[in-house]
Amino acid sequence: MSSLFQAPFEELESGQEFSTYGRTITEADLSAFSGLTGDHHPLHTDAEWAAGSPFGERIAHGMLLLSCSVGLAPIDPDRVVALRGFEKVVFKRPVRIGDTITLNGRVDSLKPLDEKTGLVRIIWRLRNQKAQLVLRAEVEIIWRRALAEASADIASLPEPVYL
Repeated sequence: MSSLFQAPFEELESGQEFSTYGRTITEADLSAFSGLTGDHHPLHTDAEWAAGSPFGERIAHGMLLLSCSVGLAPIDPDRVVALRGFEKVVFKRPVRIGDTITLNGRVDSLKPLDEKTGLVRIIWRLRNQKAQLVLRAEVEIIWRRALAEASADIASLPEPVYL
C-alpha cells in the first residue's frame, strides 16, 4: 500500500504510483447496487437472461466498478478535500461475480489552486485477478496543501486557561 494519499500536496510528484489490496465482487454487490441505483438491467440481475448474452453470465455494472474503485483508494480525509471529477472513463472488459479487482494509479499532473489546495490528476486503473485492465479513468482530486495545514494548526490551538 502506498503512502501517496498521506502526503501533503507539496510532497507529491508526477509519476508517483499507488496500488491497493483486492476486493472480490459478489452476487450481493450486484443486488445491492441494483437496489440502490434502480439499475435492474438483466445483464446484472437475471442469471438466465445473462447466460444468453455475449458474456454468458451476469457481470458487474460499470458504475459499480467505478464506485468500488473509489472505495479501494486509500483516501486520507486529512489530505483529500474532495473528488472533483472523473474523465475519460472507459470500461475495458467485464467483471464477473467472483472476480477480484485491485486499483493502481499514477500521478499525472499537479496544479496549485490556491493557498490551501492543489489539484492532482491521477490516471486510475482497475484490474482483475489476471492483471487485465477492466477500467481506466482520469481522476481529479482536490488535495490539501501543507501550508493550509500549518495555518489550521495554529488557528485551532485552544485559548489559554488561567487559574
